[in-house]
Amino acid sequence: MTGWTAPTRDTLFVLNDLLKVQDCTLPGYDMLDEETVQALIEGMGAFCTDVLAPLNPVADAQGCTRHADGSVTTPEGFKQAYKQLQEAGWNTLAMPEEYGGQGLPHVLGTVFEEYMNSACPGFMMYPGIVGGATSTILAAGSDHLKDTYVPPIISGEWLATMALTEGHAGTDLGLMRTKAEPAGNGTYSISGEKIFISGGEHDLTENIIHLVLARVPDAPAGSRGISLFLVPKVLPDGEKNALGCSAIEHKMGLNGSATCVMNFDGATGWLLGEENAGLAAMFIMMNAARLGVGVQGLAHAEHAYQRAATYATERKQGRAMGKRADPSAPADSLLVHPDVRRLLLDARAFAEGFRALVLWTAMQIDAAHHGDKDADALVSFLTPVIKAFGTDSGFQTAVDMQQVFGGHGYVKEWGMEQIVRDARIGMIYEGANGVQALDLAGRKLAKDGGQVAQKFAAMVAADLDGAPDWLVAPMQTALGDAAKAAQSMLEQAAKDPNALGAGSYAFMELIGHVAIGWMWVRMVKAVEGRDDEFSAAKRITARHFAERSLPATAMLRRKVEAGAENLMALPEDAFVRAI
Repeated sequence: MTGWTAPTRDTLFVLNDLLKVQDCTLPGYDMLDEETVQALIEGMGAFCTDVLAPLNPVADAQGCTRHADGSVTTPEGFKQAYKQLQEAGWNTLAMPEEYGGQGLPHVLGTVFEEYMNSACPGFMMYPGIVGGATSTILAAGSDHLKDTYVPPIISGEWLATMALTEGHAGTDLGLMRTKAEPAGNGTYSISGEKIFISGGEHDLTENIIHLVLARVPDAPAGSRGISLFLVPKVLPDGEKNALGCSAIEHKMGLNGSATCVMNFDGATGWLLGEENAGLAAMFIMMNAARLGVGVQGLAHAEHAYQRAATYATERKQGRAMGKRADPSAPADSLLVHPDVRRLLLDARAFAEGFRALVLWTAMQIDAAHHGDKDADALVSFLTPVIKAFGTDSGFQTAVDMQQVFGGHGYVKEWGMEQIVRDARIGMIYEGANGVQALDLAGRKLAKDGGQVAQKFAAMVAADLDGAPDWLVAPMQTALGDAAKAAQSMLEQAAKDPNALGAGSYAFMELIGHVAIGWMWVRMVKAVEGRDDEFSAAKRITARHFAERSLPATAMLRRKVEAGAENLMALPEDAFVRAI
């Protein structure tokens, strides 16, 4: 038993009843009649449930092995599963047709990302960067690079990485030292060491395409002097490039993913875009990765919830405080205890609400790809929220679901401690969540005086029309808290720049609550008039979110309003206490 099954019914509800993908007029959506959508979602679910999910405990137990020659072996079953992925074509669903993809909407690719991340997140780390890598090459690469590298990456014949981080330069990429010397023939010689490279070396494909940040000679200092290069493991003539894996990191989780230290020793690379303009090209890849990491938060929450709900139903422990279904039974199920129900409903309310938000955003990405500037602005505004709030909540949900198991949750055989370990990295990589919050406050809110935030709030407010009072009232309060928090933070920042950093995290969490609450408003309206069990469960879960999650916005607003004065008051040398 894997403990997880693809949540196809809820996905189909979001796609068909909430987002109404059949009514969308964007290119690619004309292929999405109800029968096709159902067949695709159920096919994805079957592949991930039957093929990938059984590999998850194996991946955690075995991890990856680096050999003396620098090669890396992935866990047992990964090569066969990857071959099946290629043969089924799931990896090409939302890729551009002109380069070998199927041209279906991004929203379907996002569903598959969730399912793969729930089933076996260590496996997902290998194909997970493909979308961002191909988008970057298509946006910044020459026609020759596009024609040479994009088709085999899309087909899955090759895989890709992004090689950004160095040991002394984490988030501050301006400190990087990797060098790129022009070779005089249109190529560059890349030298340096990169760390934390997911899938930097493996045995799933013969070639791996690394997108590497480096500095050309006489580059400006800091982030203005960064360039981006395409550096293949195997050169076009079939020769091995001058690069390799010198070590695999020993991590807390995601053991099935080979997180490599990569050395580039005069490796041949090709410039993507212009010299010293690598940061802009890199952000194409990074923004795609950040949204993908948010999906990981959803996936961990869903997987953890399913395991805990099943356990709570089957586990007999204690007796109901009120009337018992069977007074003669020595114990009742865990579900008779209100606090266990609180944990489970918190998890369910997040997972189902966040799934709706993620797939709604994926549709906005489809619109943005076809020139919708308003959709693009909304995606930009929500990206740090989806990444940070999604992974914070995904991790907390995993911990809460571990709690449902009691002591068994701390024991490996039940699988819960693996989910907790695997989920923890989401809050750190692709830009730590504190950086995401600062991006939301500093770049997405402050730079335009809050115009996009106001558009977002107006969309939420408009959807309150026709919703039940028990949901409208707390949502109106939450919207008011968001507006007051934004105004307070901007006013304080005008006097003290630290105010943005001091209030940014609470503001990000506040917007996360509002965004998920908005999706619950839309879902409740979508099941209006229905009296089946599925619809009843939606209304109960929505009310739980309204009563027990949305009140947090008042607390978060007060955190923002507290400003930076006291936060910055303690001298630096006072943080290390004298013992």
